[in-house]
Amino acid sequence: MKPSRGKLPISIIVIVLCIFAFVGVLYKEYTRSLSSASLLKLSPCSKKDFIDSTRNSESDEDPDDIDAEEKADFDPNMCDITKGKFDPIAALEKLRGKRLMFVGDSLQRGQWQSFVCLVESAIPDGQKSMKRGRSLSVFRAKDYNATIEFYWAPFLVESNSDLKIIGDPKKRILRVDSVAKHAKNWIGVDIVVFNSYVWWMSGLQIKSLWGSFANGEDGFEELDAPIAYRIALKTWANWVDSTIDPNKTRVFFTTMSPTHMRSADWHNKKGIRCYNETKPVLERGYWGTGSDKRIMNVVNGVVERMRVPVSFINITQMSEYRIDAHTSVYTEQQGKVLTDEQKADPQRYADCIHWCLPGVPDTWNQLFYAYL
Repeated sequence: MKPSRGKLPISIIVIVLCIFAFVGVLYKEYTRSLSSASLLKLSPCSKKDFIDSTRNSESDEDPDDIDAEEKADFDPNMCDITKGKFDPIAALEKLRGKRLMFVGDSLQRGQWQSFVCLVESAIPDGQKSMKRGRSLSVFRAKDYNATIEFYWAPFLVESNSDLKIIGDPKKRILRVDSVAKHAKNWIGVDIVVFNSYVWWMSGLQIKSLWGSFANGEDGFEELDAPIAYRIALKTWANWVDSTIDPNKTRVFFTTMSPTHMRSADWHNKKGIRCYNETKPVLERGYWGTGSDKRIMNVVNGVVERMRVPVSFINITQMSEYRIDAHTSVYTEQQGKVLTDEQKADPQRYADCIHWCLPGVPDTWNQLFYAYL
């Protein structure tokens, strides 16, 4: 008997249903593979002196928050990063005889600490060391003759807040045309990862100076952040193009790390910044006010005109979802863990800029590892 016109045979219907079921299973596996639990277990440092207590989610975190974060599943646009799971031994072999340096602000320091934690557990005691300095900190893997370094340069260009940090953005002055003082420390590095974003986002105009601080700090010009950023990044790009040999040194740039200061961005009108958030944003393509696309456009525009190839470690969109992964009130202020009284005032003290470790920076380094 011929099937009625307009109706599909039962066998075809069954096949279609099976296909949908199979796709559903794959989707579930993707989200499971991208769960926070699978990422958070990546970088527990065996020695606490390798990681700042302000970032250590195991040091002072609320156990309930940890449990909630480990259970949270999310899917950043079906991006399966677990296929290239971080292998510390393979990473160290890639770095054998080399210097890897992260350059930038405190977010970049978090990525450096994450990378150190990811590899150090594979190195026997006595074969690794850490030396911290005000500008330069160096982790050494002796058997591999390799170093993993961090250099503090929050604006990349020089500023009056490089060594003695000036907390008031109104008092910071940048030498937007000079990078030499910092850049002399980048020479001879085999792999260098740059970053600069959050220090530009004070909401104020940037006091920009041409010439030397030795001539005083007068004569600065106040510029909108994207304009000052473009001038500074061109200064950095000119140094890279004129100094770096791309046959000897690989250059990377980590895109901006989102902040989560406005709970209204993710439709939690009763929320206080990122405080007490226990799950990622599940809205596909979510983008909050903590990521400035003008800055992203500046970076793209400058880098695409450079002679030396620069690879982006594009962490912005995937990190946007993680409103639940900041240090929040489990952080420090002026080197001291917040008191109970301070923790009770998240509107003032919750840190929704920096990330817990283990946590989101481990995911950034999985992307970086794929490049290596």
